[in-house]
Amino acid sequence: MRASWLTTMVDPGVARPVGEVVAEPLRLLYEEPGLPISDLPALLGATYGGDLGFTEPCVYGNFVASLDGVVALGPEDSSSGSEISGGESADRFVMGLLRAFADAVLIGAGTVRATPGHHWTADHVYPVASTAFADLRRCLRRAAVPELVVVTANGDVPPEHPALRHGALVLTTEPGVARLAGQLPVACTVLAVGEGPVLRMADVLAAISARGHRAVLTEGGPRLLGHLVREGLLDELFLTISPVLAGRDDTARPGLINGLELLPERPEWADLLSVRRRGSYLFLRYRC
Repeated sequence: MRASWLTTMVDPGVARPVGEVVAEPLRLLYEEPGLPISDLPALLGATYGGDLGFTEPCVYGNFVASLDGVVALGPEDSSSGSEISGGESADRFVMGLLRAFADAVLIGAGTVRATPGHHWTADHVYPVASTAFADLRRCLRRAAVPELVVVTANGDVPPEHPALRHGALVLTTEPGVARLAGQLPVACTVLAVGEGPVLRMADVLAAISARGHRAVLTEGGPRLLGHLVREGLLDELFLTISPVLAGRDDTARPGLINGLELLPERPEWADLLSVRRRGSYLFLRYRC
């Protein structure tokens, strides 16, 4: 791993403590004119290299991929995203910024199991900007943190996960509700939105919308993203391209979408909205 997430990379091989402000902003290479903006706080705008905003309601995804298209290393690796990004601080900043815009963060139960110590909040991944993230959320009239939404058809959610202690909305099937009865922290809400074995993303998003959420960020995994694409419900995609080759052999290492074949019968084209760069990392934004 090139760098721990507790450091900010300024020059190759030189690390600074996390308590210092990032010195080098992302460099804007291209942006489509007329995109919505939300007047970012000064620190966030300077680091992002411009402004950012969304037309709501909006479902947007954020992923990091290797040069050869790998987004997850396999079930035995608990921190695939950090391994693929190399702990790059700019990637963690963008992750935090996108979480700061969200009413809800939507993930699959597999993502919960694969990241046992994680919290899906902005300041967890980029604490140096926690005050600015909080300012942005106040300006957007968001709650202090986005609501965590976990999707599981069979109810296989680890009840001991620390993120669940602060509360989460768990969307599942009737059998999943029965399996989870009395298992999760009291701060969690469990709702049945389907009979299974696969939940319809339209039903999932309807349940999220019913709680007043209009900006929904999904961070995976690839199978959940595939379900959203299958139903035509993904509005935007943010993709970090990390300058690393991951490789594939006998281990299942999925790309951005898993469980759904598109080409040649169903090509899904996206429009490039913006390109940013820091060092050898590219930060891409697409309209889907």
